[in-house]
Amino acid sequence: MRLKLLFALFAFLFTACIPTSMPVAAPADSGIYGQVTIGPTCPVQQINNPCPDKPYRATLTVLTTTDHSKVIQFQTDANGSFRVALAPGVYILHPESPGALPRGRDQTFTVPPHEFVQLNVSYDSGIR
Repeated sequence: MRLKLLFALFAFLFTACIPTSMPVAAPADSGIYGQVTIGPTCPVQQINNPCPDKPYRATLTVLTTTDHSKVIQFQTDANGSFRVALAPGVYILHPESPGALPRGRDQTFTVPPHEFVQLNVSYDSGIR
């Protein structure tokens, strides 16, 4: 009798430790890709001397729209490019800032099934 009780207790404790829901992995056939730039990069722009925005290595965070919880945080490559798999849904892309500047704006976006959505992120350098 004790052995049966001990086995039942062990089985109960073991199953209680198993998570009831496993995290859903992002499918490889949907998500976002894009480019991050920063500008202006010159104190004064002139007609004969343009000052285009430049690629920027940044940290970006994808948040849920319901409670703004973090889905994933990632860093772009040295050229500001990124590609991240995400499950279909509606999200917010939040550009992280190392301080007050540079700063980027949040973007709400939708990932349809079986598609990658292009997002371009522009950081304001604060140079005027």
